[in-house]
Amino acid sequence: MASTIVNVGPIQGLDYVGLRPAKPLKLNSGRIQIKTRPQRLFTVRASDGDGPIGKTRLSDAECEAAVVAGNAPHAPPAPPKPAAPAGTPVVSLLPINRRPRRNRRSPALRSAFQETSLSPANFVYPLFIHEGQEDTPIGAMPGCYRLGWRHGLVEEVSKARDVGVNSIVLFPKVPDALKNSTGDEAYNDNGLVPRAIRLLKDKYPDLVIYTDIALDPYSSDGHDGIVREDGVILNDETVHQLCKQAVAQARAGADVVSPSDMMDGRVGAIRTALDAEGFQHVSIMSYTAKYASSFYGPFREALDSNPRFGDKKTYQMNPANYREALIEAREDESEGADILLVKPGLPYLDIIRLLRDSSPLPIAAYQVSGEYSMIKAGGVLKMIDEEKVMMESLMCLRRAGADVILTYFALQAARSLCGEKR
Repeated sequence: MASTIVNVGPIQGLDYVGLRPAKPLKLNSGRIQIKTRPQRLFTVRASDGDGPIGKTRLSDAECEAAVVAGNAPHAPPAPPKPAAPAGTPVVSLLPINRRPRRNRRSPALRSAFQETSLSPANFVYPLFIHEGQEDTPIGAMPGCYRLGWRHGLVEEVSKARDVGVNSIVLFPKVPDALKNSTGDEAYNDNGLVPRAIRLLKDKYPDLVIYTDIALDPYSSDGHDGIVREDGVILNDETVHQLCKQAVAQARAGADVVSPSDMMDGRVGAIRTALDAEGFQHVSIMSYTAKYASSFYGPFREALDSNPRFGDKKTYQMNPANYREALIEAREDESEGADILLVKPGLPYLDIIRLLRDSSPLPIAAYQVSGEYSMIKAGGVLKMIDEEKVMMESLMCLRRAGADVILTYFALQAARSLCGEKR
């Protein structure tokens, strides 16, 4: 039996938009008869009117029958090719198959193909604390304070948690009267850092607290270790003190202890000491590649911990060295480090990438005080866009391979990521 197809053409003289049902019409398709309605041709324009396009109340079968009958609704025409400015030369297309710009031509495509992400969970927020009740501004670090450990510290942690930053690292400003040549205050169970840890854990049990393991905040000499009378930093004797400091901080509730001293063998000794005291669950973030950098100046002002004499070049790494970082990383891995840290951050992206490619452990980067203060100063002087440079610098650290970033921008950057105003 021959099939008969009824062609329903456009109805002239109608200027409304949309498929409108008229009187019923039978389409004989041979074996099956489909009842449908003659359709009026229309053009769909998503931008017409202020509201959504009205539905026609046609069934799927009726819509498909209209298309089969050649009465598909018209969509808007393709947009015209944008014109080049006057004077643009007419050239033959380059004979290239690969044009990487195709994947960058719109925000949606750029977002879809972005290789590196940045979130507040990637930040560890360094916080300076002191015995006072008031928060004291740090002149060389705009926006940073020595926080009173009972009030200002708790408030700052609350602000950070509100925007997804749930990891902090504590640095104490210790009274001069408590400092001595062997840094004994470092392992006082009722010292500033253990008290602050207990206070924070009482209020925020799930807060991840990193602590600094080094003697310089507690030393009358301002060095990371015990200084012999001829100026030599004693290694093994210093490690003995660091182990007691790590245990005291773990006892207070620290989640991650972070030896920043750069003494040889300290990671293994600290791991043994922690395990012996029942703190197998406490992690070690080793300052694996800590360079003798000039970017630390503002930090030392914050803690009043400048060396009383000399420098730290006999234990911190030479900024000219690259392969040496591998030696430090292999030692720290073998001794039981859980996280490897590079300090400073942005000037040492090559070292971050080196450790990322050579170690399966998480990699941390410390965007240090000098990096922070330079961006702040450039923003104040209107030489750079502070917000954009801040976010770019953090993204670069992530791209180089850092899993977590210690940064004084943690709160500000997290607010930016969450869409808040500064």
